[in-house]
Amino acid sequence: MSRLNGNRALVESGQAKVNVAILGAGRIAHTMADTLNRMASDPRYASWIHPYAVAARDLDRAQAFADQWHLDKAYGSYEELTADPDVDLVYIATPHSLHAEQAELCMRAGKNVLVEKSFTANTEQARAMLAVAEETGMLCTEAIWTRYMPSRALINGVIASGEIGEVKAASANLCYPVSDKARMTDPECAGGALLDVGVYPLNFLDMAIGADHGRTIDHFETSMSPWPQTGVDAHNSTTLYYDDGTMAVSVSSMLVTSDRGGYVWGTEGYLVVTNINNPEAIDVYDNDHKLVRRIEVPAQLTGYEYEVADAASALLDGSIECEAMPHADTLRIMELMDAIRDRWGMKFPFEK
Repeated sequence: MSRLNGNRALVESGQAKVNVAILGAGRIAHTMADTLNRMASDPRYASWIHPYAVAARDLDRAQAFADQWHLDKAYGSYEELTADPDVDLVYIATPHSLHAEQAELCMRAGKNVLVEKSFTANTEQARAMLAVAEETGMLCTEAIWTRYMPSRALINGVIASGEIGEVKAASANLCYPVSDKARMTDPECAGGALLDVGVYPLNFLDMAIGADHGRTIDHFETSMSPWPQTGVDAHNSTTLYYDDGTMAVSVSSMLVTSDRGGYVWGTEGYLVVTNINNPEAIDVYDNDHKLVRRIEVPAQLTGYEYEVADAASALLDGSIECEAMPHADTLRIMELMDAIRDRWGMKFPFEK
């Protein structure tokens, strides 16, 4: 058990902070390290969040990372990191295919985990991870930042208010030219557009018109265009049909650039979200396409601070999941992505 699990009083008294460690030292790990440094200097977080350690498979690389971001400790193996009794929360920043074994390693060593999206490569791995969380009492939550951001409540507030009437359809897309990254085209790394970028439009739709509003998916249609050398999805499109007849389209690609827009269409107007991957503004239009108002999203440090704060707060309450991304939500999205891949006939080598 982590030294702080369920011990909010110790932190609130100023006797301790939540020590956050990073497992992995790649690009996204640097973004998290920057976030933790900013949190440590921000009055909202400085009293209880501490950037503590990093682990990589090479000690020199880990030490260079720790020096750059002023971390207390650097470890040349993940096992050494999990053996440190002062680590409270581990952010897992490695490829999807490694998340399950690394999260289990951490939880069985008494460490809470914040696991970068996609949570795992498939639902089977996700269920196994969450079973370990139940067994050990460790927090295990998915780090899909849009679920934790204030923009979620702002978007849902517009829809729930009836300002755009009865919602009947929606669309979301996220496309980046990232096929030059080896992991993106490698089936052994659970590559392809869906798990890396496609998870965002699916989550956007789940929040904006799906489960957050009581709808469930009745059925879907989907297609993809494969990466020629390895067969993972390069482009994909999925049309979701909900139980009340509402329809939504999710598009993602690792070959092109898209507008990253989220669109929710109602009988009295529609809303446009600028950048579903990190919402910048929400524009509300009437039926004459007149801009009624623009809702600005609150200023942020990097956007990662919300998931860190929620995870730290949950572990201090002794919870094994975060309210913003409970296990049921993670499993629902993983099951949907499994079903989409199954329709394509696309399995990763470790699944066969």
